Amino acid sequence: MSTKPSPYQALPFSDRCRQVWGLGDHLLIGVSPGNSYFSARRIAELIDWGREFFDAVDVVYADLHVDAQFEAFGHTPEHAGRRAAKEIKTTARRIERGVEQAGPARVGVHALSEFLVEPVYQRLRAEVEAALREDQVFREAAEGMARSFLAGRLPAGVAAEAGQLAAGLRYICAELPFFLDTPALLGRASSISCHHIELPLTPVLFGRCEGLRAAPAQGYAVVRPAQAAGVAEAPGVAEASETLAA
Repeated sequence: MSTKPSPYQALPFSDRCRQVWGLGDHLLIGVSPGNSYFSARRIAELIDWGREFFDAVDVVYADLHVDAQFEAFGHTPEHAGRRAAKEIKTTARRIERGVEQAGPARVGVHALSEFLVEPVYQRLRAEVEAALREDQVFREAAEGMARSFLAGRLPAGVAAEAGQLAAGLRYICAELPFFLDTPALLGRASSISCHHIELPLTPVLFGRCEGLRAAPAQGYAVVRPAQAAGVAEAPGVAEASETLAA
């Protein structure tokens, strides 16, 4: 076990996710446009940190349905398209700088739109759409995730309108294939998708025995700065990190 303090702490969602982590095959870092958490420095740190535990690291950023969100908040289609293109371009440049800062080891960088023609992505996306129609537990969690996502664009205490919620759901559904089966999408034996918070859909995709859920080789972990996590505020995080660093 390394004695060097880790800049990040990891908490796999379940025992199965911890087992997938222990395989050390692949880490997926998902980046959303407009999310200030993912600075170039943060991306570089996450890549460096991920290389300690995984054979490969990939970054995927969302570039689908961003314009629909701006339209749902009252922008004309033309203005929404320009705003979305600017946000996506800024995100891509930030990732590029982060990868450069992380050093010479190869890191895969992908836009979601690259996968639209892939049969695996199309199948997984169809499964997500079917679950939205047929699985109430999944739909409620997805709507909760969309509301959380949209809250940053709304005044405090204001709930999303129906059109805004629908736009948020389309955006989230485009990302969900990578929470379901990244190994199939990227040709890896197993994979951990990471985020700095537990998402409302995490217990649904990784914690239940029925309905739409992640593939056996797909795991999920909350990964956040060690100084921000704090053992007192987040019991079990430090303990889990020690296990993972072994």
